[in-house]
Amino acid sequence: MAEADPESDQIRLKCIRKEGFFTVPPEHRLGRCRNKLNLTGEGTFGIVYRARGTQTDEIVALKKVQMDKEKDGIPISSLQEITLLLRLHYPNIVELKEVVVGNHLESISLVLAYCEQDLASLLENMTAPCSEAQVKRIMLQVLRHLQDLHSNLIMHRDVKASNLLMTDRGCVKTVDFGLARAYGVPVKPMTPKVVTLWYQAPELLLGTTTQTTSFDMWAVGCILAELLAHKPPLPGTSEIHQIDLIVQLLGMPSDNIWPGISKLPLAGQYSIRKQHYNNLKHKFPWLSEAGLCLLNFLFMYYPKKRATAGDCLESSYFKGKPLHEFPELMPTFPHHCNTRAAPSAVEGQSKRCKP
Repeated sequence: MAEADPESDQIRLKCIRKEGFFTVPPEHRLGRCRNKLNLTGEGTFGIVYRARGTQTDEIVALKKVQMDKEKDGIPISSLQEITLLLRLHYPNIVELKEVVVGNHLESISLVLAYCEQDLASLLENMTAPCSEAQVKRIMLQVLRHLQDLHSNLIMHRDVKASNLLMTDRGCVKTVDFGLARAYGVPVKPMTPKVVTLWYQAPELLLGTTTQTTSFDMWAVGCILAELLAHKPPLPGTSEIHQIDLIVQLLGMPSDNIWPGISKLPLAGQYSIRKQHYNNLKHKFPWLSEAGLCLLNFLFMYYPKKRATAGDCLESSYFKGKPLHEFPELMPTFPHHCNTRAAPSAVEGQSKRCKP
């Protein structure tokens, strides 16, 4: 579906409050507290803390919604995230435990199941790359999650390493559904500015107005390549640089391999290098033919021919040696995110019971 309009969002917000999903009633707001332990992340849509329940000692993630620029209530992105997480219950999607309101409606936090680290910071801090068996285990979980999402006609639209959380037992969970959208047939235009630059599909960079699940699958290709190489494959610094890196990796696109590319809004604005060969095999000389085939399938220029999550799960890459690790054999890792400074004593006292 197209972007939700503000009026319908306000109605939906009232419905959520009426149905009790904001689960802390006014008389108990100060009795059901969580102590912030440390900051774990900060983004466009919120600040995330690790927190401990004062009554249960349960460790959770507390995502405080950014309300600074909002004049008309809860941000649309947060409302959409709440609605989707209440609807989706899958093993590889982070669990929304509750939504809590402080003394004012402007103080809203999502209480989420806690995962020890995100994949991006984990890769940055690991002294050695993941084994190929571990890569397969991680990717199978990501693909199963996306298959569940896409079968429910939902696009995540911001698949990236930092939005993939991992528990100490090797369970991968997708988080941050602020940009996720439900869609229908026919597909209608949506906000174009989605997906972090390094994971943007080429059709997005060239200004397509049609958004499909193929966006998510291109990002999956970037994550697979990142896990295999132990570094992001396409770390562009601008849209022009991003397109150039893609062409360096995959060769120059044309109407023969990508029907309709010349008609995309921004196709004539970029000077694309004339490179007629694919560099994937050179970048991953040790990767099996099945692995290279899967990467090429995910990195198809023509979105309609790009691999789906179901296609990937059937790939011979995951059936060949080395076989993927079983969950109980996945290694544990230090809690890198928990080494960050905890909130100050003043902040801890003043905001402890007002998430």
